[in-house]
Order: sequence, then structure tokens, then C-alpha cells
Amino acid sequence: MNKKTPILLALFTATLFACNSDNTDAINENAIAAPTALSYEIIKVYPHDTSSYTQGLEWNGNKLIESTGLEGKSVLQVLDSNMKPLGNKVKLDKEYFGEGTTLFQNKIYQLTWKTHKVFVYDAKTLKKTNELYWPYEGWGLTHNDTSLIVSTGESNIYFVNPTDFSIQKTLGVFNQYGYLSNINELEFVNGQLYSNLYGRNEVVVIDPQTGQVKSSIDFSNLLSQAGVKYDPLSIDAGYVMNGIAYHADKKTFFVTGKCWPVLVEIRLR
Repeated sequence: MNKKTPILLALFTATLFACNSDNTDAINENAIAAPTALSYEIIKVYPHDTSSYTQGLEWNGNKLIESTGLEGKSVLQVLDSNMKPLGNKVKLDKEYFGEGTTLFQNKIYQLTWKTHKVFVYDAKTLKKTNELYWPYEGWGLTHNDTSLIVSTGESNIYFVNPTDFSIQKTLGVFNQYGYLSNINELEFVNGQLYSNLYGRNEVVVIDPQTGQVKSSIDFSNLLSQAGVKYDPLSIDAGYVMNGIAYHADKKTFFVTGKCWPVLVEIRLR
């Protein structure tokens, strides 16, 4: 063995450990923080129509806009603060599966699941005024000050032009483990995006600039905490939690599920 070999090995080992130490520090500095777990308190429990396969939910003052799904059963309806229907429901043609909805500049937009149609209604009369094209599946829908925001059940969220639904920005949603799929019903509140995760009793809070999940809320025990003896999944596997709406005046959220018997008002803490 060359006499210089031990010295070279020692230098190489020292350099390797130094590099690994630097890399570890860099990884730790750049690590994605796990979402903060938020808790909640129940404010009030309201009745919810068990025939409503809730897809979209949004408050307009003290009127609640709800879009429901399933072919042949999809409707757009407006409810009062006691969850009683106001006026007539808009019934979608039987080939359409209603999805997310949002109110923007006196117009109500309603997605459909796989038929690439977006229906636009006058907010006061619920008369349909337009149909727009969307190239992907339609899941959740909300808006900020300038754009509509769409989810498609994948990890991407799209910011679109309200006039023609052209895509302005694509945002990938991720947490500490990578990209997060099953992004569903959306709500934009105080500069943050809230989203149901399809098939999970969980809502995540997303930074709309970066796509990072900043917080999460576990609603696994919501029904039992609300005093409801009801297991929706024992009736139908599709009866998952879905529907989140923020009441700006009360500063509370209203959450429900597909064909759930209650809509629960909660306050985050």
C-alpha cells in the first residue's frame, strides 16, 4: 500500500463528513414544515336535507347557495339562515352531475363533473345566462378578488378568467410529503384557500401563492360531537364529508357532507 493512502483516506473521509454535514443543514433549512393542526368549537347544528348530495356551498350574506350532484338529481338552490329553501330550485338536465359553485360579481357559477360545462346564473333570479367550457373535470369552485379558482380532484388548483374560464395560473398543492391529491370543495377566506379532501374528514388550509398546506382541521368526530348518531358511510360509500362555507359576518364556518342530516356551524381556534 502506498504510504500516502491512509492520509488521503483520512482527508477524503473528513471532506465527506463535512459535505454531508453541510447537506444535512441545507436539507433541514429547506425542509417543508408539517401543517399546523387547528381545532374548532361547535357553535350550532342545523338540519340538512339528506337528499342533497352536497358539492358546493357558499354564503351570500344570510343566504346559503348549495350545489348538489348525481345525474338526474343535481340542483342549484338557495337556503335561508335556517336552511329552508328560498324560491325554486334549478334542476339540471339528467345528463349533468352538478359540482362546485361560487358567487362572483352578481353571477353564480356552477361546475359540472365530466361534461365540461360551467353554468352561469343571474344571482337574483337564478336564470341561466351563459354556458362556459372547462377542459377538465369540475370539482370545487371559489374565487378571490379577480379570478375564479377551480379544483379537479387532482393536486392542481386553477385560477381562471370569470369571463371565459381561460386559465390564468396553475397552482400545485403540496405538504411535507409531496403533492396532495383529491382537492375538492373550496372556500377562499381572508387570503387563504380552504379545501375539503375527498374521502377524508379533513379540511386543509392552502397558501394561494405557493400551494403549500399551512394548516389542517380533523373533522373525524364532527358528527358525534354534534350529537348525531349517524354513520353516512354505512349507508353509501359516497356520503363523505364535503361542503365548507364561511359566514363573513359571524366569522364562522359551516360544514356538512353529501346527504348528511346536519350542517354544523363551527369556529376555528
